[in-house]
Amino acid sequence: MKDHVKVLGFLWVIFGAFCLGLALLAFLVFFGVAQIPNVDIEPGVLRLIGIIASSFLGLIGLPQIIGGLGLIQHKEWARILMLVISFISLPHVPFGTALGVYSMIVLFNPETVRLFQGGPPTAAAPGK
Repeated sequence: MKDHVKVLGFLWVIFGAFCLGLALLAFLVFFGVAQIPNVDIEPGVLRLIGIIASSFLGLIGLPQIIGGLGLIQHKEWARILMLVISFISLPHVPFGTALGVYSMIVLFNPETVRLFQGGPPTAAAPGK
């Protein structure tokens, strides 16, 4: 399970970085379109939309990165945070759904709970 948690942490960091990249792209696109002369939409409205969209995506991406880094370091708060984020990301088809389901499977596993609480690891069954 330790390897699954580490992979999960890296996946959340990558997914969060992707969200931050989208936030930057949204900001640049809306502010760039606002600079085009003779656009039918008021430039102030485009800038406002850019700020709101990029802030929303940034607020989604930052906890994913922070929680992913916490999972890599086996912090209990990160397990709780990532369970909440996993539930929230389920409607984001296909990647959010897949990552959310995988996260819940790994993070609800009793062996993972013991790992994060500092309990003794269970011995592997013979032959495995």
